[in-house]
Amino acid sequence: MGIAFNENQKKAISHGEGPMLVLAGPGSGKTTVIVHRLLHMTGERKIRPQNILVITFSKAAAEEMKRRYMAQKGQPGVLFGTFHSVFFRILRRTYGYSVEQVLQEEEKKACLRQLLRDGHISAADEEEYIEQFLNQLSLMKNELEDLDTFSPEGVEAEEFRFLAKGYASYKRRVEKLDFDDMLTECYDLLRKDAASLRYWQERFVYILADEFQDVNQAQYQVLKLLAAPQNNLFVVGDDDQSIYGFRGARPAFMLEFPKCYPQAAQVTLDTNYRSTGRIIRLAEQVIAANAYRYAKGMRGVGEEGEKISVFSAKDTAQEAELTAEKIQKLLEEGLEPEEIAVIYRTNVQGGAFARALYRKGIPYRLRDGGSNIYTHWIAGDLLAYLHLAENEDSDSALLRILHKPKRYISKELLEEAQRMPYGLLRSLFVCPSLKKWQEEPLCRLREDLAQIRKRAPYEALRYIRNVTGYDEYLQEYASYRKANLPHFLEIADEITETAKDTDSASSFEKRLEEMSRQMQEQQKTPRGPAVSLTTIHSAKGLEFTAVFLPSLAEGILPYEKSREGAALEEERRLFYVGLTRARRRLFLSFCEKRYERQMKPSRFLEEMGLPAHIFLKENDKKS
Repeated sequence: MGIAFNENQKKAISHGEGPMLVLAGPGSGKTTVIVHRLLHMTGERKIRPQNILVITFSKAAAEEMKRRYMAQKGQPGVLFGTFHSVFFRILRRTYGYSVEQVLQEEEKKACLRQLLRDGHISAADEEEYIEQFLNQLSLMKNELEDLDTFSPEGVEAEEFRFLAKGYASYKRRVEKLDFDDMLTECYDLLRKDAASLRYWQERFVYILADEFQDVNQAQYQVLKLLAAPQNNLFVVGDDDQSIYGFRGARPAFMLEFPKCYPQAAQVTLDTNYRSTGRIIRLAEQVIAANAYRYAKGMRGVGEEGEKISVFSAKDTAQEAELTAEKIQKLLEEGLEPEEIAVIYRTNVQGGAFARALYRKGIPYRLRDGGSNIYTHWIAGDLLAYLHLAENEDSDSALLRILHKPKRYISKELLEEAQRMPYGLLRSLFVCPSLKKWQEEPLCRLREDLAQIRKRAPYEALRYIRNVTGYDEYLQEYASYRKANLPHFLEIADEITETAKDTDSASSFEKRLEEMSRQMQEQQKTPRGPAVSLTTIHSAKGLEFTAVFLPSLAEGILPYEKSREGAALEEERRLFYVGLTRARRRLFLSFCEKRYERQMKPSRFLEEMGLPAHIFLKENDKKS
């Protein structure tokens, strides 16, 4: 074969007929195994390439696999595709769908904006609300759940059903489908149309599924239908790297595979060719705490490697500064920037590291295209308070924050005030219909604005959040929307942190604009090599010579909402994925305070034999 395969790799490559489960740990050469299995099937076993389907999650992965297979003199005809592209192909044969009938993002959102207006549904940020609705609709479809029984998160159930029905009606009217429909419609077609099912079963006699730990219910059910009755289903994945629970992916499909297919062969690719011995042992020690998994006993191929670097900092700013210093040292030692990554749990955490690297002139790339927190509606609200404190006649600022928190000013009273010749705040006070109980919160607002005026932005934002009651508003809003309160508070914390060392509302606004601009620029591919700043979710599948895993604290990793049961096991898998991105150098850090709050070291550190007291000492910068 030209490559010295280990025994378990050989078993996977040369597997004959029937189902097989390949547990492929990090760095175990799974893509190489899939490519060489294909060569074995089309070469030695003389299987027609046209009868083989290789299915994966990203277009890039499918193309890379095809490129590697053809480079080894593979035979043309094997179909390499994503779940969506393969399912669309199946639908197109029966229903004649064209690519033009796939709903584009902008048309989808325009339809939903109109539905929000039709249903008189208001949200603090319309785009964020639509995004949340679409995520929940996608989850419902991926799980093959029914609209009447599905419980959405972040969207009120009645509103969710109204929007889902309106959106489905629009798609029927314009005769279009979206990406999630490709899964559910394909499932329905294959269940109900015996002739179509038979056609595709005869076409795809052998199915190889990559990243099997990421499949959702709809994808799994379609795979099972297509693979029957021969069940030549060769699935490759790692239940320990199942980290997309929010999309409906879970390790259960891998763990229950032997029950579904009792005759299935099973092999574990347990040699990690990527990481040093120390990193592998540490990662194994952590993931072993999960109860619901296949034990793999991953091992390396020799080199012990350098000791894991562990350091703590007094707060997020110092942690980011120390991380930037250590990165600079690695660069001076000759490591290339693209070989280094800072990998964190949530998108919001990237800001502190972006600022620290920017100050040192170290090029960085933000790998997550997610939302720009510096233009988030929370940033807009806090800025509106500062502007109103500077100028009480700013009607736009007042309208933005009037009910953040509630101030019991009715729509009628507001309309009455808007007809007066003064600024809106002054007008409210002189409205004939103003009641005493309505006047009191307005008086408090005026007192608060006077206090905000006396303070520099950082202290002013803390006052707005803690005294004026903005954080209480976030709590009420999150509760009403069933939204993620820790996420909102984290954004508010990061915006507050950004205000440090600014001396006026305008200088704070300029800093937000600068951070926003930097973020947009860095999300494009920067010229030349750059350090990666990325969430764990976006780092999956990547590897780096040196990895920094910062802010290893309770509430961050594991995340606030996920501190028990299956959710905690997923958090531990996230940490495992982060650890196993590192080839040679691993840096773990903890910050004692995060946005003025005392933090407790993550339980995962204790599990890897690093007790909390190690982190609660004065930090040694030489670590």
